[in-house]
Amino acid sequence: MQQLNLTYINGPDITRLALTNDEILEAVESALHAQGEGQTVIEPRVHLVPESSDKGHFNVLRGVIHPLGVAGVKVVGDFVDNYKKDLPSELAVLTLFCPETGVPKAIIDASAITDMRTGAMTALGAKYLANKNSHVLGHIGARGTAYWNVRLLNHLFPLEEIRVHSRRPESRNAFAEQLQQDLNRDIIVTDNWQDCIEGGDIMVEASRLPEPHPHLKTEWVKPGSFIVPYGTMSAVEFSLTDIMDKVVVDDWGQCAPGKPFGSLRRHVDEGKVTQQSIYGELGQIVCGQLNGRESASETNLFWHRGLSTTDIALGCAILNKAQSHGAGQQLRFR
Repeated sequence: MQQLNLTYINGPDITRLALTNDEILEAVESALHAQGEGQTVIEPRVHLVPESSDKGHFNVLRGVIHPLGVAGVKVVGDFVDNYKKDLPSELAVLTLFCPETGVPKAIIDASAITDMRTGAMTALGAKYLANKNSHVLGHIGARGTAYWNVRLLNHLFPLEEIRVHSRRPESRNAFAEQLQQDLNRDIIVTDNWQDCIEGGDIMVEASRLPEPHPHLKTEWVKPGSFIVPYGTMSAVEFSLTDIMDKVVVDDWGQCAPGKPFGSLRRHVDEGKVTQQSIYGELGQIVCGQLNGRESASETNLFWHRGLSTTDIALGCAILNKAQSHGAGQQLRFR
C-alpha cells in the first residue's frame, strides 16, 4: 500500500502566507457560486454543548465542493469568556479530504479562517445587496470576526464613516485602534447601540449576548440600507423583517426551524420568516439565478449562519498558497 501524507498548516504559517483581501473574497465567492449551481453538499451544522450554551459550545460544519474536488469538516469552539484567559473566543481546526477516496489532504488551524470567511460573507452580502455608494458603516461587536467584517467592507465600499461599538470599553477601544492602524483611517467609537447604528448605510450586528434581547431597534434602520444581523443570540426587534424588501440567507438548511441559535431564530420558529417568504440564498444571487439589489430604495437583510463550504474553499486557497510557497509541514498519515 502506498504511503499517505497530509499537510499540516498552523496559525503562524497562515499569518506568513498573508492572504490578500481579494484572495479571501474570491475563494469565498467561488464557494457561493458552486452552491448556487448545485455543485456542493452542505450538511447543516451540529452542536456540542459541554455544559451550557451561555458558557460556550462547539460547532461542527461539514461539506463538499465538487469543482474543487474536496470535502471538509471544521470543528470550532465558541466560548464567550475566553478573553478572561487571554484566549480568542473562537478556536478551530479544519480537515480537508478527497471526496472520492476519503484520503486526508490537510489539517489546518481554522481560527483565522473562521474570522476571514465570516467577514467575506458579510462583505459579499453587501456587494450584492447594499447600495454601491454606501458611505456609513455601523458595526456592533468586536470579536474575531468583526475585524474582517470591517476590513473587507472597507475594501469594497467608499466608506466615509466607520462607527464601532461593543459592550466592554476596553474591547471596543482596542478594536478601533487596530482598525485605525491597519486601515489607516479614523474610526468612531460609540458607547451605545443607537449612535453606532442609526442612519447607517450598512449595519452589522455581531454581538455576544448571553440571551436574546432586542437592543437594535427597527426604527433606527433607514430606508435603502443594508443590515447583517448574525449574533449567536438575537439582538433585533421582532418587527425588523417587516421593513425589509429582501431577506436573504446563506443556506436555508441551517436557518430552518428546529435549529438552535441565530439572530432570526424566533422569526423562523414562530413562522415569521419561512423558506417561502425569504427572497433566496446568496449563492443563487452570486451565480445569477436571482437578482441582487434592484433599486436604491430597497432595504435588504442578509442572515448568515456560517457555511462549511466557505471554510473549505478558503482552506483550499491557503493549502494551494502554502504548497506554492513551501509553507506548512508534511506529516505521514500511514
